[in-house]
Amino acid sequence: MTGFVKTLSKASFEYKRPPYLSSKPSEQLQYFCSKTMATQKLFCVIFLQLALAFFLASLANAGGLQLGFYREKCPDLDLIVHQTLYRYISRDRTLAAPLLRMHFHDCFIRGCDASVLISSTKKNQAEKDAIPNQTLRGFNVIDAVKSALEKKCPGVVSCADILALVARDAVLMVGGPHWDVPTGRRDGRVSIANEALFNLPPPFANITVLKQQFAGVGLSVKDLAVLSGGHTIGIGHCTTISDRLYNFTGKGDTDPSLDPRYAAQLKKKCKPGNINTVVAMDPGSFKSFDEDYYTVVAKRRGLFQSDAALLDDAETRDYVTTQSRTHGFTFALDFAESMVKMGNIGVLTGKQGEIRKRCAFVN
Repeated sequence: MTGFVKTLSKASFEYKRPPYLSSKPSEQLQYFCSKTMATQKLFCVIFLQLALAFFLASLANAGGLQLGFYREKCPDLDLIVHQTLYRYISRDRTLAAPLLRMHFHDCFIRGCDASVLISSTKKNQAEKDAIPNQTLRGFNVIDAVKSALEKKCPGVVSCADILALVARDAVLMVGGPHWDVPTGRRDGRVSIANEALFNLPPPFANITVLKQQFAGVGLSVKDLAVLSGGHTIGIGHCTTISDRLYNFTGKGDTDPSLDPRYAAQLKKKCKPGNINTVVAMDPGSFKSFDEDYYTVVAKRRGLFQSDAALLDDAETRDYVTTQSRTHGFTFALDFAESMVKMGNIGVLTGKQGEIRKRCAFVN
């Protein structure tokens, strides 16, 4: 986490709403902070963080969620989640990325209802077994957290809320930001593999598809650029980038948007037909949550086509170059804000859904 003040983009002849007229208090304060003297920056940062807290609280209320939802029925919730998760992350930091990805994959299909955790049956193939989810791991971690909570607060905490809390703490444990997670989600009862197959943003998507899919769940173009930064941790499988390296247009060619020197390095690791090897999405720091992802993408070294696609749109490209140039000055706060927005997608609350006794099975 290297800073919080937003760097203004270059002037353009096209009219854009001035940041001081933004509907978001965080953007207004970022603008005014950028105009202050260095000795006043600290105070601006404090006010900016307070504004973010108020903004996140408003998002929580808008989604029917609230901060401290379990304060009376399970007061030790955060502690239990953190301690249980730490036992796993302290032994294997690479678990942070798939746990974050699991929350993302859950929210994009039927909303954040823990449908990604449901196991398939003889009569139904669930999301968990869809091709995009077959490389997910960490289900045992979620089960361990659920088990610990059931011992302390039986039948109280939903698996959907566990996913959101675990994602937050996993990011924190590998160097990322902390954010307050609004809770009160209920668990869904339906999980269909084909919905995940066709509705999750694929790693080979172009910018048009990505913008459409994010807009379809209520996320903005900025959220797309920000949440893509989650690729600062984790790995990708050679099978995912094989066509990009060896058959991009069906003529045995390499994606021209990929830096040639980086493409050569990838080809040494990912031979044609290689189905077992994995490569880091953020070489050099794939176990640490930082802003280096944007520098990688700016150098045309994003692993997936969906990473490279961020350079094909003016708004996402501006975000990439700004974070790269300023060493992620606003990335921490931006990521926190976008994660809370994502965590509000299609939530079940009140008497909707259920509180599963075991996360892999509906009651």
